[in-house]
Amino acid sequence: MALHGTLMGMYEAMLAELGPSRWWPGETPFEIAIGAILTQNTNWKNVEKALDNLKDAGVLEAEALHALPVPRLAELIRPAGYYNVKAKRIHNFLQFLKDEAEFDLLSLKVRELSELRPQVLAINGIGPETGDCILLYALDFPTFVVDAYTARLMGRHGLAWEDIDYHGLQSIFMDALPEDVALYNEYHALIVRVGANWCRKKAGLCESCPLQPFLEQ
Repeated sequence: MALHGTLMGMYEAMLAELGPSRWWPGETPFEIAIGAILTQNTNWKNVEKALDNLKDAGVLEAEALHALPVPRLAELIRPAGYYNVKAKRIHNFLQFLKDEAEFDLLSLKVRELSELRPQVLAINGIGPETGDCILLYALDFPTFVVDAYTARLMGRHGLAWEDIDYHGLQSIFMDALPEDVALYNEYHALIVRVGANWCRKKAGLCESCPLQPFLEQ
């Protein structure tokens, strides 16, 4: 109960300072899913350039993208970096979408999360963070996304131990917070924004951070 109060207090402090994030950027759930793969190890500006290339080529829909030769896909997504690797990962995801849903991403929403999540994470190149981004932001499943920003913030606040793994960190939030897609969506987005602006890797700007009152004394 105490952890629930702390986490909700942190959420409310971030939201009051930053306002709604309106995540995830994307015009369609499919674009959101592809963006989640493209954003691995790069910044969002580079992802936007890659998505714009796919739009300009008229292939930002599942069947067209699946039909595109992988080398051509890699060329189009070059701005996102690691383009050969990401092209293969996107193709793996599209093959899954073809096999499981006949390219209809939204048809997956009728599945149980407990069934679908292991299937998504079994796709070669789709790790827990990317998979959960697709499940939460594209398909509205209640799964909390954690990342390096989350680990750093929670560690500095004494709420997570060093070297905690993905699922251990995720369970801190999912065990303490209500199962709420909108809350999970906004909470992760706010953590990323705080991490980028205040809770930086080398030196946190703690004094001006909206979460400063929650630091251990």
